[in-house]
Amino acid sequence: MKHDLVTTELVGQVGLMRFNNPEELNTLHLPMLLAMEAALTELENENNVRVIVVTGVNDKAFIAGGNIKDLNARQGLEHYNEFAEILMRVFRRFEVCSKPTIAAVNGWALGGGMEFMLTIDIRLMAIEVKIGLPEIKLGIFPGGGGSQRLMRQLPLCQAKMLMFTGDFLSAQEAVAMGLVNQAVPGAQLLEETLKLAARIAEKSPLALKFLKTSMLQGADMPLPAALAYEAAAISLVFDSEDAHEGCSAFIEKRKPVFNGR
Repeated sequence: MKHDLVTTELVGQVGLMRFNNPEELNTLHLPMLLAMEAALTELENENNVRVIVVTGVNDKAFIAGGNIKDLNARQGLEHYNEFAEILMRVFRRFEVCSKPTIAAVNGWALGGGMEFMLTIDIRLMAIEVKIGLPEIKLGIFPGGGGSQRLMRQLPLCQAKMLMFTGDFLSAQEAVAMGLVNQAVPGAQLLEETLKLAARIAEKSPLALKFLKTSMLQGADMPLPAALAYEAAAISLVFDSEDAHEGCSAFIEKRKPVFNGR
């Protein structure tokens, strides 16, 4: 389906979401955020979609960041009431999405664009582009979840260095730090991302949902509580048709066919 700022389409069992405002480098403002949220809701509710891929419509930008002119026009309380709460809500919606998400970072992912990337489960990045959190150079700091998510995904000293300096990272550097899974030539990025998404889409959508939820919830729990949560979750999975289909297929030496039940 085509929207003004975001497009969605089905590629097999993969939902492909493209950010579609290249004239503004897909910068984040309220209309873009609401379009992203609407597209996510559409793909989450589509039963045929098992994995969601997000990317930019061209190689100029994935999401180049916040709209600086828009931000410069705001005062603190206005920003909090009219932008920050919606930004946090939309980003969190992607982070807790019940389906696996993959980012094909095909252009600039700076500021809010990198902060959004941090909410996505798996990340592939074109070797030609860069990411970073340069907010400190503007006299502000990452306020779209970046100051909290980055230090949960990197050693604290590395997270501080990136945010304190505002330096950019190449794809190779991002892979070495563990922020990105793979660096891929830009011309092959979407193809490789869709191949990976298709591999994941073959798995049980129910098991993937419970696995993702278990990891999300467990990350904020003490280990004993997280292990108890995991035990409960895997026990529920054993009530599914998919679990017994997978085990039966292994025993019978055939490929399983998962139906999400």
